[in-house]
Amino acid sequence: MAALVSPVSNADPAPASPPQQDPSVSSASPRQDSLLFLGFNQDHGRFACGSAQGFRVYDCHPFKASCPESSNHEGPGGIAHVELLFRSHIFALVGGGPNPRYPPNKVMIWDDHQSSCIGELSFRSQVRSVKLRRDRIVVALEKNVYVYNFADLKLLLQIDTVANPKGLCAISSTSNSVVLACPSVIQGQVRLDLNGLKKPKFIFAHDSGLAYLALTLDGRLLATASSKGTLIRVFNTGDGTLLQEVRRGVDRADIFSISFSSNAQWLAVSSDRGTIHVFGVKKEMEKTEDKLSKRQDRNTGVSNGPSRKDTTSSGTNSNPGSTFSFMKGVLPRYFGSEWSFCQFRLPQEIKSIVAFGPEEHSVVIVGSDGSFYRCTFDPVQGGKMIQDEHVNFMKPNFIEPST
Repeated sequence: MAALVSPVSNADPAPASPPQQDPSVSSASPRQDSLLFLGFNQDHGRFACGSAQGFRVYDCHPFKASCPESSNHEGPGGIAHVELLFRSHIFALVGGGPNPRYPPNKVMIWDDHQSSCIGELSFRSQVRSVKLRRDRIVVALEKNVYVYNFADLKLLLQIDTVANPKGLCAISSTSNSVVLACPSVIQGQVRLDLNGLKKPKFIFAHDSGLAYLALTLDGRLLATASSKGTLIRVFNTGDGTLLQEVRRGVDRADIFSISFSSNAQWLAVSSDRGTIHVFGVKKEMEKTEDKLSKRQDRNTGVSNGPSRKDTTSSGTNSNPGSTFSFMKGVLPRYFGSEWSFCQFRLPQEIKSIVAFGPEEHSVVIVGSDGSFYRCTFDPVQGGKMIQDEHVNFMKPNFIEPST
């Protein structure tokens, strides 16, 4: 639980023995220049990277350091998590690495205009992840998720979860709704807290443990992946109905990131297999969620994931399926799977994050080796994406584009 909520002091006590970093998307091996974190902001127009030397923030379109003072973020001490608040000057920082700049059990609220921390949240165990929106701060620990009011750092909600070393959680970004998704106390189950509802909802998403959670900007759709990494499932958060199931591949994989496009028509996935996949997302035919919510068990608030409702395509070509998909009621489920509509193969199997760019049908990929890719795809034909840009911001001879 939170042990302290206060303005930041001049000297923060360092832990006697910093916890070891978890092997997740925010981690990298020492030979990758001690890169500890990669993450996009809420509109995917910026990304931040944390390292043993501090952190940096870059704009994606066009690619450049977000401000001339970017180098001021580097210095003694590692940063294991950098959560951006859209394109504002407010960040949330968590120390990490062999020599953390801040204790790994604290969330430091950083004001980039002042180049200093203006507040902190302190906990009794290591912070696994942080999510921000303009009115909320969400902090995930190993077995708890805490939600705070941004204005006064008042604790609003405390949630118990199953063991969650990756700090899985997601929160909607738009101001007209608050939807929070995180693991429940049961393996493979997602807890949903929706604005205005006192009782949480639960979705049995996978039989195995969860590997990733992602919400659309408005929180209406939830995408989940399991520790197997073969299937991605898309749910309606209003009633918990399974809308779509797509297949990344046959072999197991570690899912590093899942991202919806801003119009919720596309879904991108990155994994340790080195291929970026883009899927077309199906939309509901029914427009009234009130009718759907009546089907939910009001006593338990639990929705079983395997149930489906009628859906229609997002207006783009459908994801390709097996030639035996017409026999999906007879053959094993594999033969009825939807496969990715577009793909991009990275030169190396590195840890990477993926998001959609502001240009129509564009994808941005950032790798743990410092590689930045911007690609486009054909929304009608699909297939292999076209690489439009590639730089490596971690190479010693890399010159950052001027602002």
